Amino acid sequence: MAVAVLAGAAAALFARFCDAAMLVHKAWFAAAPWATLALLPIGLTAVTWLTRRFAPESAGSGIPQVIAAAEQRWGGRWGGQRVTLKTALWKVVLSAALLVCGASIGREGPTVQVVAGIMRSLTRGLRGGAGRRAMIVAGGAAGVAAAFNTPIAGVVFAVEELARGFERRTHTTAILVVVAAGFTAYALQGDYAYFGQMRGAALGSAWLAAPVIGLVAGLCGGLFARALAEIIGPEARNPVALFRKARPVLFAFLCGLVAVAAALASGGVTFGAGYDEAKALLYGHPGRGLNLAFYKFIASLAASASGAPGGIFAPSLATGAGIGAAFNHLGLWVGGRDAVVLGMTSYLSGVVQAPLTSAVIVMEMTRDPGLVGPLMLAALLARWVSSLVMPEPLYHVLSRAWRPARVVAVAAVAE
Repeated sequence: MAVAVLAGAAAALFARFCDAAMLVHKAWFAAAPWATLALLPIGLTAVTWLTRRFAPESAGSGIPQVIAAAEQRWGGRWGGQRVTLKTALWKVVLSAALLVCGASIGREGPTVQVVAGIMRSLTRGLRGGAGRRAMIVAGGAAGVAAAFNTPIAGVVFAVEELARGFERRTHTTAILVVVAAGFTAYALQGDYAYFGQMRGAALGSAWLAAPVIGLVAGLCGGLFARALAEIIGPEARNPVALFRKARPVLFAFLCGLVAVAAALASGGVTFGAGYDEAKALLYGHPGRGLNLAFYKFIASLAASASGAPGGIFAPSLATGAGIGAAFNHLGLWVGGRDAVVLGMTSYLSGVVQAPLTSAVIVMEMTRDPGLVGPLMLAALLARWVSSLVMPEPLYHVLSRAWRPARVVAVAAVAE
């Protein structure tokens, strides 16, 4: 418990560190925009080289490493460095450096790896209590909870994504049954609350819009996941993936140029995690939803494809917010805030194919339990349509690169 408290404090400090890094970039861009734009390709190139040279285990989101570490002891070339204090420290420094440069990355995935590394390292050798796998899974869950300030979502994430203990068919059925029953109750009783109504807006339009937004945003999320897997997946053999493997640092520089182009074309809305842009749309402030969604998609794909440290949760929420806002501008039977919330949930569910986690994260972040039924319906449909283009969840595809070859072979036979 003492280590958990320490890990939570580390996650909070990491969040402030990343926020400060984004503020530094914002100030630099306001003072010298062209010079700051040059930081993107330079920063991605430098951080990718540093990652490969000193801390290859800190590459990417970090969640695939946590999944692999929880499943099997490591016996490969990196000697178990997937969840250690050394990797956690490199993750913090390199992720913050990329945010200073304006890369479209989030801190949530890195926080999962950082907290899991702290929990695993500082409890190693203790007798009694939970085992190695349980501590890694618990640390990963705590990372999600601390990153988003969503404790329930952390537990759901551990069950649904890290531990793989909630079999896909089972949780799909559970969500479907809950949605059907919830919609029926709504149809018969209206927006009924056990202790009285606490939300003024009607939910009928949200139920109608949820399938449409869920399918469209989920398909976009699936396309993002498929594109990323085709570039950095361990089994990828297309020309782009082969070029990246042969010239990783040069490829990172080219990714930086793509990110610069997206920033210029979008008017600068693609920088950083996307908190401010998503929050502005969520609170009804003017914004170009489709512009944000399209260019954030490109900038996030470029940053993730480079292989440098950085998460995809927060950029996915910003992209989904843009999709939802675009639907709102089309007048799709739903209020602006509800459309944005549905878009965030659906796109995130499409990218990571974890519908329960996506719905609960957004519900806890927005503090609007009244939308839980439409959110779950949108997330379920998003996961389904995403699976048509990306049959296996992205994080589990990427985790194969961090498992021993024997374990990967056994998993392939089992599938």
